[in-house]
Amino acid sequence: MIRALVAAALVAPSIAFADVLDVEPVTEDVWAIVGPMEQRDPENLGNNATFGLVVTSEGAVLMDPGGSWQGAEKLHDAIRTVTDQPVTHVVNTGGQDHRWLGNGYWQAQGATVIASEAAVEDQRARASTQMTALSQLIGDALEGTEPSFADVTFADAYTLEVGGLQVEIVHPGPAHTPGDSFVWVPARDTVFTGDIVYVERILGVGDQSSITHWPDAYLAVEATGASHVVPGHGGPTTMGRARADTYDYLMNLRAHIGTLLEEGGGIMAAPRVDQSAFSRLEQFEALAGRNAQTAFQQMEWK
Repeated sequence: MIRALVAAALVAPSIAFADVLDVEPVTEDVWAIVGPMEQRDPENLGNNATFGLVVTSEGAVLMDPGGSWQGAEKLHDAIRTVTDQPVTHVVNTGGQDHRWLGNGYWQAQGATVIASEAAVEDQRARASTQMTALSQLIGDALEGTEPSFADVTFADAYTLEVGGLQVEIVHPGPAHTPGDSFVWVPARDTVFTGDIVYVERILGVGDQSSITHWPDAYLAVEATGASHVVPGHGGPTTMGRARADTYDYLMNLRAHIGTLLEEGGGIMAAPRVDQSAFSRLEQFEALAGRNAQTAFQQMEWK
């Protein structure tokens, strides 16, 4: 039954679910569930990110649980459009809200949640702030959401086997958040990157990010050689596009901020460094200047 669904999905366009989540076939038994690139709001329920799904004969593995309890429910509805297998495992790929605040829903369904130790530490540290921000952004849609943490944690890497399929979860170091991980499924030649990779929209360098280590985390993803890349934001893509929209952006920003620091420039000049080569990316106007200022603050003390 699963293979029949796959065959149909791979020749069909993506399934738009409630005009918020697009379920896109990637390869055999693998889907990307693509949320919007805009801010969290009551319509998207905090699911403004890309999630991943791998289906096996013994259950499904979900990459990231959704941004709220209700967001996780909607994500589950989307999953049911491609499989009737239960979600047995959920991977938290980082500490951003949509990477973990839906955990409670999936644990209530009997799923095991897995995350890096660094991700859980970050989640605990920012839980109150994230819940407060979400209450303002999605309002009553936050009802039912309570912080709930992983059942299984690991330091650097963890290997999961479900239905004879090996799933490798790797925490290569801090990137967008301190505990970011990617998920490599060799038999499907697919890597799920979480927030280590953004495509189509500009990435966000926040106070919790590491402008120093993020490029190295990206290179660890690239070292898998995966043919199929499911990013943390944007649609399924190639490694070349991942490099262009993430690694090249980070290196350009680091180079220009480094020059500004060498020349004795101040933080007020940071938003004016040249990022125009990436103006094609969505949310560029909203985030480019802030990214530059945050990068300046971090690099000033290196």
